[in-house]
Amino acid sequence: MLREVLSPDDCAVCGFCCSFRRQSLNLTPCFAKETLGEIRRLYPEARFRDLPNGAVTIDISDNYRTNDSEEEALCPFNRKGCILPGHLKPFDCELWPFRLMRGEDCLILALVPTCPHIKKNDGEKLRAAALSAAKAAVKYAETVPEIVIDYRADYEVILRMSEDGRVIG
Repeated sequence: MLREVLSPDDCAVCGFCCSFRRQSLNLTPCFAKETLGEIRRLYPEARFRDLPNGAVTIDISDNYRTNDSEEEALCPFNRKGCILPGHLKPFDCELWPFRLMRGEDCLILALVPTCPHIKKNDGEKLRAAALSAAKAAVKYAETVPEIVIDYRADYEVILRMSEDGRVIG
């Protein structure tokens, strides 16, 4: 979570970003492979699944109680706030409330429309936070392409960037 636009207290109370509908499992965070050994040692009950391009994400498939595609399951690392030490948190979580999306000829850093606490912030603050995160997001996407989702019109575009991270709009 970007502390420039969200407070840890707001996020701990809400937890929306840490729950996933069955139909949205493609939005679960990607973990850096080099952190998995330490995470497994600290949290042996945690389960992961491999993604097609070699990234790894949490496996929460057994956390659903029904077959309803709208049912949500909580990230196993959320216990009224994230229990993972900072150096083990997925980059996706650090980037929240933004998502990196694929545009026609660019990358887009967009605001997730469902975060209930983001309305407290103004556009300038959001853009400044996006600018501070842009280069790291593009760099991370080079090694973990799964972090980049397809363009969604319901997300608010904050920045457009070239593949090398230069802001183009």
